[in-house]
Amino acid sequence: MLCIDLSLNHMVKSNAARLDSIFHALSDSTRRSILRDISAREKTVSEIAKPYRISLAAVSKHLKVLESAELIARERRGSFQIVRLNPAPLRPAEEWLAYYQKFWERQLDALQHFLEGEGHERASSSARAGKK
Repeated sequence: MLCIDLSLNHMVKSNAARLDSIFHALSDSTRRSILRDISAREKTVSEIAKPYRISLAAVSKHLKVLESAELIARERRGSFQIVRLNPAPLRPAEEWLAYYQKFWERQLDALQHFLEGEGHERASSSARAGKK
């Protein structure tokens, strides 16, 4: 029983570390832009770097972070390094966010009902004030 608990605990830590890695990779606007760019088609590192005013070395560092999070795959073809999106690791992040989406939807629905009720009360108050 103890072995099962330890392996389950390791799996939870592993999943937590993976999520941390994914969210760290997504925390930078350049990396998010790179992911969006290569989601359409695979590109060389030079093609990825072209729209940015940063060095190839800086782009390479961004790619290493994305690769560490397993969000991209690199492949060497001759003298070119081809980069493509690996979307599968985004699924756990999406599931994590979906859990909180339910919370925010409830909160926003409650706010909407409150504001609509307040607007109705103001309209009623204005109508009563106008009849005096």
